[in-house]
Order: sequence, then C-alpha cells, then structure tokens
Amino acid sequence: MKKDLQSMVNVAVFASGSGSNFENIATSDLPLSIKVLIVDNKDAKAIERAKRLNVPYEIVERSGKTKEEFEAEILNVLKDKNIEYILLAGFMKILSAEFIERYDRKIINIHPSLLPSFKGKNGILDAYNYGVKVSGVTVHYVDSGIDTGEIIDQEPVVLRDDDTLESFEEKIHEAEYKLYIRALKKVLEVKE
Repeated sequence: MKKDLQSMVNVAVFASGSGSNFENIATSDLPLSIKVLIVDNKDAKAIERAKRLNVPYEIVERSGKTKEEFEAEILNVLKDKNIEYILLAGFMKILSAEFIERYDRKIINIHPSLLPSFKGKNGILDAYNYGVKVSGVTVHYVDSGIDTGEIIDQEPVVLRDDDTLESFEEKIHEAEYKLYIRALKKVLEVKE
C-alpha cells in the first residue's frame, strides 16, 4: 500500500526505551504521518531510531515538574503538531484522566500480555513466573485505569516448556510487531 499524503493521519508516538515498536510503526505502510516522537527519558534508544528515520522528537522529562506541568508540556507539543492519535510504544508513565479525556478513544497502547491478565509494567515476567502456557499481546484504547481500556485486538503466544524468559520475551516482541500494525489497520479502517 502506497502512502497517500491526503489521507494521512497525524500521530505522535510516545516511548521511554528502545523504540522498537516505534520503528515498526514508522516503517509500516500505514497511512500515518508521525509528526513527533515524545520520549520521557533523554537516554532512550528510541531517539537514535528517530534520528535515523528522520522523525522529529521531543524529550519531555518529568523530573522537577508536577504531573500537570509535565502533561501540559506534552499537550503543547501535540497541539502544535495537530495530533489526531497518540500511539504508546513502551511509554512507562501513567497519563492522568484529564489528559486521556482530551484524546478520548484516540490513545492506543500495546501491552505484553493477554489482558485482562497480567496488567502493569511487568506483564511478561509476571506471566512467565506464574507458569502460563499461553500469554500474548494486547492492543487497547487507553482509559483512566491501568491496562483496562477497550481491547482492539490480541495475539496469543505459546510458552513452551523449553522457553527461557529471554526466548519468551523475544516471542512476545515478535507478536507485538505484527499485532500493533494489524490493530492500527482496524482502528484506521485500512482495507487490505
């Protein structure tokens, strides 16, 4: 699918770490225009990916600011860039209910478990330690709860007896790359 500039959706991607899901989205054929990558960590590897992909980025750190000041700074960037959707890709900050209300059903998150199981920041480790035979990945709308928003799509991942935590993490990440694109196609109603 060729990207048609007239039908592009303006998005911001939020990341805190490596940015592999950000790069996956940026290099997809989805009708998205990534106007900005917002990172809350000046050492995030996602910044290097943004530079390589020629995607503008903003570092908005929380330290020394109230949550309201932190979010106001982000909201100013989003307004300036005319952002329609926010895609969370390993963003490790919890957004306030007030922030989420401004982008109702326009903030999308990817989570490394089959929600509603194993919510929170340690979904992979928690599922592995619990001894599940099947976990997976969920893409959902963000609401004011933690990993409680309406589910858009899920992808199961089988945990085999010989899987280590590292091999299980690799399987989860591979599923994330496939699922995020598929879920975004659903949201954007992209025809195959």
